[in-house]
Order: sequence, then C-alpha cells, then structure tokens
Amino acid sequence: MDLLSLAAGRRDAGLAALDDGARADLGQFLTPIEVARLMAALPRLPRQGVLRVLDPGAGSGVLSAAVVDRVRREAPDLRLEVTAVEVDERLHGVLAQTLGSLEDVGVRTTLVRDDFVNWALGTDERFDLVIQNPPYRKIRSGSTLDRDLRSAGIIVPNIYAGFMALGSLLLADLGQQVSITPRSWMNGTYFSEFRRTLLTHLRIDCIHTFQSRSQVFGDLGVLQETIIVATTRGAIPQEVRLSSSLDHRDTPASRSVPYSQVVTDDFIFVPASDEDGAAVSWMERVRHTLADLGLTVSTGKVVGFRSRDLLTDRSGRHNAPMVYPANLVNAQVVHPRSTVRKPQWLRTAPAHASGLLVPAGSYVLVKRFSTKEERRRIVASLWSDDRAPAFDNKLNYIHQQGHGIDPRTAAGLVVWLNSKHVDDYFRVFSGHTQVNAGDLRRMKFPTLSQLRMLGESALSPDDAVEQIMGDSERYSVLRSSPRGSSSPRR
Repeated sequence: MDLLSLAAGRRDAGLAALDDGARADLGQFLTPIEVARLMAALPRLPRQGVLRVLDPGAGSGVLSAAVVDRVRREAPDLRLEVTAVEVDERLHGVLAQTLGSLEDVGVRTTLVRDDFVNWALGTDERFDLVIQNPPYRKIRSGSTLDRDLRSAGIIVPNIYAGFMALGSLLLADLGQQVSITPRSWMNGTYFSEFRRTLLTHLRIDCIHTFQSRSQVFGDLGVLQETIIVATTRGAIPQEVRLSSSLDHRDTPASRSVPYSQVVTDDFIFVPASDEDGAAVSWMERVRHTLADLGLTVSTGKVVGFRSRDLLTDRSGRHNAPMVYPANLVNAQVVHPRSTVRKPQWLRTAPAHASGLLVPAGSYVLVKRFSTKEERRRIVASLWSDDRAPAFDNKLNYIHQQGHGIDPRTAAGLVVWLNSKHVDDYFRVFSGHTQVNAGDLRRMKFPTLSQLRMLGESALSPDDAVEQIMGDSERYSVLRSSPRGSSSPRR
C-alpha cells in the first residue's frame, strides 16, 4: 500500500480508539484521505533543497503523508523534514507508525508529544509549509488558553483560529500555510480582529469551497461549512485561485479572480463561480452603509428565558406586542399570529419592562437565523405601528437613533434586503445561515431616495431593485410592461 493509504488506515484505527466525548473535548475531526490529498495539492513546491513541514494537531499523520506522497511524485530531489505535533496520547501510536513509514522513504521526522499552543509559543523553529486541520472548540474568555494566546497578540473566539494565527507566526518568509477550517472566520464581528491581524502577515493564494455541508466530515457527523485556504507569508499575489467541488470526492472546478475581489477591509469574499463574481460586481454600484444613511441596526432586547415573568398571552392596555421571528410573514409582521405558540404580549407595568420596548414607529426586522425552508438567507419584514413593541433577541431591527425610521425608507429597505441581488451577494461572503447585526452594518445600501422609490414600487423585490438601480436592459422591459403585470411586492 502507498503512504497515504497506510495513513488513512491508521486514521480509522485512531478514530476507533477515541470515544465521542473525548473527541468533542479536544475538538478533533481527523482528516479524510481525499481531503488530505486535495490540501497537499495546493502549495507551491520547490524542486530541490529542503522543505520544512509542520503538521499541528497531526492526528494520525494523514496530512504529512499526503505532502510526502506528492513530493515523491512531483519533486523527487526535494528533501523533506516533517514536524508533527499531537497532544492526544491515544493517537501517538498510529502517528508514530505513519512517521516511521515516512522515515522509510528518506524523510526526517520529529514527533512532538505536546499541546500545540504551548509548543508554538515556546519554539524558535520556522517552517516552509504549515498544513493543518485544526481542532474546533470555543475558547472561554479568561481561561488559561485565552490568556496564553493573548500573550502572543492572538485574540480569537475559537481554537481553530488560534492554530491558524500561530501557524502564520511560525512561517519563514514566503512560507505557505494550508488550513481546512469552518468558513465563519471570513466575516462577522467575532473574527474581525483575527481576520485583520492574519491578513497583515499572510496573503491568500487559493480558496477551495465544498458545496455540501454534510459530506466532508460525514463519517464524524459534522454539519459545518468547511473551506480550505492556502496562504503565503509576505507575498502579495495579483490573483486568487478559487476552486469548488460538491464534496471532497468530486473533481474541482477552478477559476482565478483579482485579489481585490476576494479580500476587502470587512469581508473575505468567495466568488467561487462566475455567478458569484457577477453578484459582487453588481453590488459595486452600491456604496452606502447604514451609518452613511443615518441608520443603525441592533439585536432585539427580549431574551425569552430571562423575561418569562413579563410574557403573557393576553393583550391589554398595559401589554405591548411581543414580536418573534415566527411573526415575520411575506415581508410583513403578522401580530398576533395564531400559529405562534409563545406568549405574544409583554407586560409593561413593571418599571424595568419599559427598557425592553422600542418607541412606536416603523422598523425593519431581520431574522438572525434563516431556516432550511426559506429560499433566502436574509429574511426582512416591515413593522409599522402606533404601539411600542418588544422585539425578540433572535431578531435584528434597523432604527434611527433608537427610534423608528421614515416609513417609505423602511419599506424600501425591506424590498432591498429581500431581493435576489442582495441574497446572492450575502452568500458570497457569509458561509452560515446566521445574519449578524455586524454583517448588516457592513453591507452596502442604495441612497435614501432610491430606497424610498423601492418602497413605493408595486413590483416584486427583484424587479423593483433592477428597475431602480439602473439595470438598463431589464429596465427597458419593465418600463414597457403594464404597472400591474408583475407580482406585488408584499
């Protein structure tokens, strides 16, 4: 059997030695052979000299074996030195076997039986290639791990990002790092500082996406959108190669795009297809943030389990509407709604309850979590009422300095957010179904006058956006059509 097949067999043996609870505690997701082969194909290989390889959280050594397998085929004169770091002693046996197989073909190997964070913070070694499938688990604020990482200037909410940051610090000049991780670090406020810091050291060469959420680590029951990113320390490429496949067994399709279309100040875009690229290009005509428009977005104030004593099923003079995501229907808020099983009113008599309300007026409500039944990631609806409402914590709401906004502007924002153009754009930079308030703050919007025109349009959201935003070819068709021929906006 070849090196990679032997390592894959040891991966299965390693998994058999781990119970689910222990694996969850360490955040372990051992790399399938096809993923390892795909990752090992991404870095550039010199033809001679020495390539120093680091495999953090090495598991059974599949990634190291994949690199060696490729080098033996493509650069046989290149000498290899592999350092594998693994803290779990239950995997040391299979990892040592894999490294022994690499030694048999002339590779110099080192097994570090230590926690990667501890080792990385103390080593002076530098590497030409870091290839890793880091663990995935949240970091508790103030924990020893959190303090250790912060001592190196690394502020991250999840250990996988810590591994990526440490790997970048251990690279020699022009060294490369290839990581398979969740896509969540590429957008949102939680990873914003990490994202900025990482991209001051590294430049993205290649991004590989998987269209299936469930297949890449399917044998481990993982339902997470994963992504492979290849980077170089110090170099600034003109283009980024984007590839995509259904899962790790499918043949990838690839394309190259300008670096500026992928890496921006706020997000990392992944326009893996021509359609994705078109979505980003289309949105370049829109330049305003909510802040530019004098608006902002906040998360609903009511957390259900903390406000049980205030919730009631009865309306009344001293009860305010309590609005949940389930009240959002077809761009409007239906309240009360018979199918909502939670109490849909909030008692306002206790003095502290008034702090949970927002003033009466018009607001745009956006679900923080879209469901699999919804065809759009962003689901927005209009609340406009002369009663002061309370909004659930699973809703974001757009407002003006804590008060309602102009009703026409609010209606236009609902049209804009519910359009296909915005949905396509959002999917390019967001790899999950959650819509964070930070994402909405960084997104681009039309001018106030354009939003008001959208709010007054009788066309569907898609047709209205194309008309108002100046899609000339589409607009000529719309202009010649009777006003009532398209489906209504609501």
